[in-house]
Amino acid sequence: MKIRIALIALLALSTAPVRHATAAEDRVPRIALVIGNAKYPDAEAPLKEPINDARDIAAELKRAGFEVETGENLSGDGMRRALEKLYGKVTPGTVALVFFSGYGIQSSRQSYMIPVDAQIWTEADVRRDGFSLETTLNELNGRGAGVKIALLDASRRNPFERRFRSFSAGLAPVIAPSNTLVMYSAALSSVVSEAGSDRSLFATELLREIKVPDITAEQTLNRTRVNVTRASRSEQVPWISSSLAEDFAFIPGARPSSAAVTTAPATEPTPAPTVSPRPAPVAPAPAKQAAVTPTPQPAAPAPAPPPATAPAAPPAADAPRDENKILLTLADDPTVKSLNSKIAENTEDVGALYRRGQVYASKGAYSAALKDFDATIRLSPKDVEAYNNRCWVRAVTNDLAGALKDCNEALRLRPNFVDALDSRGLVNLKNGQSKNAVTDFDAALKINPQLTSSLYGRGLAKQRLGQTAEGELDINNAKAMDPDIVKEFAAYGVR
Repeated sequence: MKIRIALIALLALSTAPVRHATAAEDRVPRIALVIGNAKYPDAEAPLKEPINDARDIAAELKRAGFEVETGENLSGDGMRRALEKLYGKVTPGTVALVFFSGYGIQSSRQSYMIPVDAQIWTEADVRRDGFSLETTLNELNGRGAGVKIALLDASRRNPFERRFRSFSAGLAPVIAPSNTLVMYSAALSSVVSEAGSDRSLFATELLREIKVPDITAEQTLNRTRVNVTRASRSEQVPWISSSLAEDFAFIPGARPSSAAVTTAPATEPTPAPTVSPRPAPVAPAPAKQAAVTPTPQPAAPAPAPPPATAPAAPPAADAPRDENKILLTLADDPTVKSLNSKIAENTEDVGALYRRGQVYASKGAYSAALKDFDATIRLSPKDVEAYNNRCWVRAVTNDLAGALKDCNEALRLRPNFVDALDSRGLVNLKNGQSKNAVTDFDAALKINPQLTSSLYGRGLAKQRLGQTAEGELDINNAKAMDPDIVKEFAAYGVR
């Protein structure tokens, strides 16, 4: 999807002398909303970092003169009320800041902050239950806010991704009003994993730099970006967009001169090419990264069934799953309870059957998921999403002939369906059909160049074909975009 957006440039670090703020500048209201969302029912476990990070950020902003409202594990209604309260405090010239730590999703090239009770099964659900960053910034601007700042530590691999794989992981570039400063904890369309500690690297470095006096807000974020990049050895490279046109510093009592704000923009430093994610469509791409761009290929024709000598597929997981235990646990899940009630009232509720199948598949109850997808397809023989989901489940459980048939049917019903191309690439990879796998992954990447599973799968397939260097490049870039991609494919029985 194409959007119109100006190329983003970061302001260079300035060494210009500072001047002290005037009394009028000190009277400019500073307000902030700090949200830490950690307990998402769809995730396997609560996130460890957001609550602690939100509390630390809130405390530091208070010391910097902000009137701070905090929210922890906010539902959709809770986030809506918190944002409305923030909007209500805006007066002309107010400095307004939003910090969000939790799960973020991009849809239609916008970034959405996700509340803990979001029911996300399709991209439309993201737009219904999530809170658009662009909408938030525009609302603040419309209320008269002067400086607008958004800090999002939300570039995490989220639990909703496998329900609809046509979207890109990570966050999207933001089209923000003037006088706005935005920072993401990772590069566009990239994700980072939690380090297992109780504080995120991004928040830790941000807190360190906010405390430094006599530097501009842009300098604060640039220094944070440099420190995170160095500490992670370029595996995590925060993204910044600035259109600030007036003086602002986090520490009251020190403001930069106008010359510091109008310093000529500098291009963003380029990370090492072996680990750098593909540049987003709106960013100027360094020449060294050209090899990362997927080569356009026509949509793949349906491959022939694998020969009888195809190597046996590896097991779907490291250890067999006990589906009875999974189903027993899911019996108390609010979403499953609701879907069970709907199906009990109407055994032909196609939507409820399909969604329950998605829940079962995402939790590893594959046999139960297949039954629901079977019922969905029986009631709705042209449901391409159900065919694709059943293809994926069959691929994971090593019913490769059945999986190939389902993916072919999905692509017959919807040619160039990117999710089905990605799924069929996995089937061909497990079948030992590496050439067919490359063709499928190429076609998927032509449609969505940020589809990490296709990029990683293509890398594996190329290596199996003896294209070692090309395969390694795909694999390294996929790992940079999603550090958990290796574990994901290992769970499919692919290494």
